[in-house]
This record gives sequence, C-alpha cells and structure tokens, in this order.
Amino acid sequence: MLGAVSGDIIGSPYEFAPNKTIDFPLFRPNSTFTDDSILTVALADALLHDLDLINTLKRYTRKYPDGGYGGSYRQWAFSDSREPYNSWGNGSAMRTSVVGFLINKESDVLKTTRECAQVTHNHPEGVRGAQAVSLCIYLARKGASKNDIQNEISKWFNYDLEKTIDEIRPTYFFDVSCQGSVPQSITAFLESKDFEDSIRLAVSLGGDSDTMACITGSISEAFYGQVPEEIILETRKRLPKEFLRIIDEFYDVI
Repeated sequence: MLGAVSGDIIGSPYEFAPNKTIDFPLFRPNSTFTDDSILTVALADALLHDLDLINTLKRYTRKYPDGGYGGSYRQWAFSDSREPYNSWGNGSAMRTSVVGFLINKESDVLKTTRECAQVTHNHPEGVRGAQAVSLCIYLARKGASKNDIQNEISKWFNYDLEKTIDEIRPTYFFDVSCQGSVPQSITAFLESKDFEDSIRLAVSLGGDSDTMACITGSISEAFYGQVPEEIILETRKRLPKEFLRIIDEFYDVI
C-alpha cells in the first residue's frame, strides 16, 4: 500500500509538468498525495471494515475535495447517484492495489477487483486495467518471476509488454485511459532493478505521472518485498493521521 501511495506522492509534481528523465528529486516541497492515495485508502478502509464501497469512496472524496479527481468521477462522487458511469479511465487501476494484497486466491482477486472497479468504471477497459494491476500484485507476492508475470498479463489481458521504456518514452504523452497507461506502468516495473528505479522509470515516461507511479509502485512493493525506509519516512510525513491509521491496520492484516 505504501508502494502505491509513495508513487503517487513522488509523481505528483510531474503530472502536469512532464518529466522525460529518471534523474529527478524523489521528493520536492510540492510533493503531495492526490486522488490516487485518497481512493486507495478509501478502498482499503472499505475492505478491511466491510463497508459499503460507494458510500466510502464518496465520503473520502467529499472530505478531501481537492485531490485532483477526474471530472466524471468528481461529478459522480458529489451526486446522489449509485450508478457507474462507464469509465475506461485509470482511476480503477490506481486504487486497486489493496485487493492484490488482501485476497489470497487468484479467482477471488479477479472477482473482487471487478466488483470494486465496476462501482464507477464498468467499461470493459476500466475493469481490465484494474484486474491486470491486482493480478500483477497477487502473482508478485506469491513469488512469480517477472517473466511469468509478463506472460500471464499478456495472455489474459492482451497487453503489449514487449516494448522497452526507452522505446515508449519518446512518443508517449499524457493518457488517462487504462489501455494507454496501465501496460506502460507495468513495463516500468518489469524493467526496473529495484523499487526506486521502478518509480523513476514510470515518472520518466512523462505521462499521468502520479497515477502511473502509483500503479508501478504497488506492483514493485509486492515483488521487491518492501518500500525503502527513507521513502516510507518521507511518504508518511505527508499523510493525514487517518490515512496512517488505515495503512498501519492494512499491514497488520497482511
């Protein structure tokens, strides 16, 4: 979970100031949590305490209204509607990491991810992006190799994971769709040599940096086993106490 949240915070200054290099400060004065962290914590809270997910997402969004939410999600969150809005955006994928950690059977990971995505993102691509991230995390924490993870994700979700980051970067641009950002985020993990390197690679694509680093960081935490202590310290000091309480409870459970 801290992998996702730290990736969000590290990527936040570059969301609208594209960065095309791995050489950048991990934390800047304006590094902050965004909707990625808010909704990841909300989903964790709902799963840990068996809460209604729609109500929980709306409650967190309304308490933290300046998280940088997408327009359609924000309209939904501040409305009385409980109906999804057919989104294919990467909002379903950036909040899903906790499912891959909390659920211990592959079929249940995919089922729970679908249920958690569909409350807003009921478009097939929105569901597919979330399931791909959750399955990466599940496979990684179960000891799968990067090659096995790549093969499984390519087989089940038909994502092209063959291009390298150096091949993707020159023509890549800001893309909030699952199909246009989830495969690239997974590639950043696959190509990385450690947790920090994966975040740097994700941000270096110059896209939706906070969300992509959030996705990459969540998978990298599962694969590498931990987030570096110095990154954890910088991340925790930027989070509200109620986020830290849910995060600590999450780690007590897993």
